[in-house]
Amino acid sequence: MHVNADLHIHSKYSMATSEKMDLPTLAAESGKKGIHLVGTGDCLHPKWLDEIKKLKENNGVFKLNETVFVLTVEVEDASQVHHLLIVPSISKAEELYECMRTRSNNIDSDGRPNVRLTGEEIAQAARDAGALIGPAHAFTPWTAMYAYHNSLKDCYGTMAEYVYFIELGLSADTSYADRISELRCLTFLSNSDAHSPYVNKLAREFNRFEMNDISFEELKMAIIREKGRKPVLNVGMYPEEGKYNESACIRCFKHYTMRESIIKGWTCSCGGKIKKGVKDRVNELAAYEKPMHPPHRPPYLHLVPLSEIIAMALGIGTNTKGVQKIWNALIERYGSEVTVLVDADIRDSGVDERAINAILAFREGKVKVHPGGGGQYGHVELSDTKRDFQNSPEPQKSLFEF
Repeated sequence: MHVNADLHIHSKYSMATSEKMDLPTLAAESGKKGIHLVGTGDCLHPKWLDEIKKLKENNGVFKLNETVFVLTVEVEDASQVHHLLIVPSISKAEELYECMRTRSNNIDSDGRPNVRLTGEEIAQAARDAGALIGPAHAFTPWTAMYAYHNSLKDCYGTMAEYVYFIELGLSADTSYADRISELRCLTFLSNSDAHSPYVNKLAREFNRFEMNDISFEELKMAIIREKGRKPVLNVGMYPEEGKYNESACIRCFKHYTMRESIIKGWTCSCGGKIKKGVKDRVNELAAYEKPMHPPHRPPYLHLVPLSEIIAMALGIGTNTKGVQKIWNALIERYGSEVTVLVDADIRDSGVDERAINAILAFREGKVKVHPGGGGQYGHVELSDTKRDFQNSPEPQKSLFEF
């Protein structure tokens, strides 16, 4: 069976998150998006873990309505590198809490704790607990592995061989990561890192796995790629949309080439700091000029959240009533956002024709992306939304083909 999974989110107990990041809301919104398996996030936080305990555990996962949760947490190490852990059970989450409690000042107050441990020590604790671990948003220039290390071994030491995945993050995709030779054997995860359950945040990136059923062990086998379980698709934003795709000033957001940045000593004309972008960092690390995809690497499908497409078509904000009305109508008719974006024949849906034409234009790949940088998101433009689509080229492939 194919399972759509978003394995990195945060609860209401993390800093700068929505109070609506609770289990009932996450379950309801995940269903609308077409996501079957969701990481709980923050599973070391005592209050959040108490809420999770109220759900019935079955084979390491927890079901609420039609949505299944698996225990996950993001941890910041002593070098400010973030790691994603996927945890097999409540008891193992409690073991990890006890292991890290004395090395953290905020494990009881912040769902994403800072711990005074190295990446190697955190990986050792994860292995001892039977958890999976990998670098979170591995290329982000502030808190990622490749921001502070040049290799997996630099970060994880003797535990590097226990790392089976990396999370690409919003500013990278498979075409970026598969230029780095040491990543060829790893599974790539594309997760949302959502801090709110809004339709353009939750599952803006997700994974599709081939699994026999939904359990921790099945997910583990899919990530390690054992016994026919495997990832079959990564879905996410265009990497240019990420906040740190290109090198840019963190104050005025002016973009610079790598050469310009070096000449200017990484200081913008306005006096602000130029932050090295993911694209330039990948060029530094790359062994290949073009991506070299290993045989096990699944396709990467670029999606724009449905609410953003509707908003662009109507020329209004994503959180407005006009966008929500059309979004609700389409979800009610077709079942989930994934189906609307890629699979369904939506021409006779009865909603505003401008929105329909925009979705169809997206399926044709008529997208112009303006890169982000310096902490400012990039943005996508959909062009030619008024043309006749009866004779349009072959549309983007259905998710169900993967």
